Amino acid sequence: MRRICVDMDEVMADTLSEHLRRYNQEFDESLTPEDLTGKGLWEMTPLDRQQQLRAFLDAEDFFEDLPLMPGAQEVLKGLSERFEIFIATQAMSVPNSLGPKYRWLQRHFPFIPPTNYVFCGNKSILRADYLIDDLPRNLQRFEGHGVLYTAPHNKNVTGFTRVDDWQQVARFFATERD
Repeated sequence: MRRICVDMDEVMADTLSEHLRRYNQEFDESLTPEDLTGKGLWEMTPLDRQQQLRAFLDAEDFFEDLPLMPGAQEVLKGLSERFEIFIATQAMSVPNSLGPKYRWLQRHFPFIPPTNYVFCGNKSILRADYLIDDLPRNLQRFEGHGVLYTAPHNKNVTGFTRVDDWQQVARFFATERD
């Protein structure tokens, strides 16, 4: 059976909306995802706010109740009938996220066993046929077929198979043979 690794943040879970919500509330701003086209939130944030930006991620409740990306559950459920699905998230960059991410996955994706969760730092260690990720650097180091999931920060990136949403993921894999 062929294997698909799927990133969690900005692919399955809408991390950016929560980060923006907290940032805008804390600093009385009104940044939107459109403001970040081609840039990450860190690049748009003044240096004197970087520590607070990180503190949002380190908060125990940050990853607990993230919104789902539309269609992620249904498409992954269907793909799990044809492919072995692994969730590969760079949780080691935010160690407080391990428990909340685990619980979030259990709540929203009970059909993916916990033995298929990969909490890692460097995704170059992954051995799979496909990796769906929003970070081009993860796809560059990946030895299989990288699929770039569109997010505001990567809209100007070229050179990868790109999907804009979970319906495009479903269409891409409809033509791939297990």
